[in-house]
Amino acid sequence: MKYEKIRKQVLDAILEAVDLGLINGTSGNIAIRDDEDEVVAITPSGIAYKTMKAEDIAIVDMNGKWIDGPFKPSSEAPMHTAVLRARKDINATVHTHGMFATIAAMSGELVPTTPPQSEFYPINIVPFTMPGSSDLANIVVDTLGESGRVVLMKNHGMFCCGKNIKAAMAATIYTEEMAQTQYYAKVAGVFAPMPKEGIQKMQELIAADQAV
Repeated sequence: MKYEKIRKQVLDAILEAVDLGLINGTSGNIAIRDDEDEVVAITPSGIAYKTMKAEDIAIVDMNGKWIDGPFKPSSEAPMHTAVLRARKDINATVHTHGMFATIAAMSGELVPTTPPQSEFYPINIVPFTMPGSSDLANIVVDTLGESGRVVLMKNHGMFCCGKNIKAAMAATIYTEEMAQTQYYAKVAGVFAPMPKEGIQKMQELIAADQAV
C-alpha cells in the first residue's frame, strides 16, 4: 500500500475523533501531509469511518487532485490543501462539526477558561461560506494567518491544524472543551474567562516548553 504511514495516521485520528464525539457519521475530515513526497492523505467522501480501512484513505496532490485510493477524497480537500500549501509549519489538519464549537461560532466569541486552552488563542470566526468551495479555502487560510491554529466557521464547525497529527488533534480537543466550558458557564451565569495577561503568560510558557 502506498503512503501507508500517513494513511494509518489519518485512520487512527478519525477513529479517535469519532470515539470522542467530535465527529458523527461521515461528517468532518482529517488530512496529513507526507514527510517526503508532496502529497496528502485525507479521509474519503461519504464512507462510514468506523468501517474504514487504511487503504480506503484517499491520496491527493497539494492542490487537492485525487491521485490514489478507491474512494474520492473529502469535498473539503481544497480547504485542507490550501492551508498545507500556505503554512509550511503545518503538516496535519482536522475539521469537525463539534456541537459546542458550532455554538461558539454562532455566539461570536471563544476565549480560554483554563490554562491549557491558552495555546490556541486567539480563535477567529469566519462567516458562513459554502463548504468545499475555493472561497472557504481562501478565507480559512487568510483567517489563520501565519501562526493561527484554530478557526471557527459559522454554521459549520471548526478547522484546526498543527505541526503533526498529535498537535492538530490537541487543538481540536481543547477547542471543543473550551467551547463546552464557555457554553455551560454562560448557562450557569458564572462565565469568567481567563484574564488576557494570564493567557499571554501561559502562551509564553507553552512556547518555551515550560508549561506544567
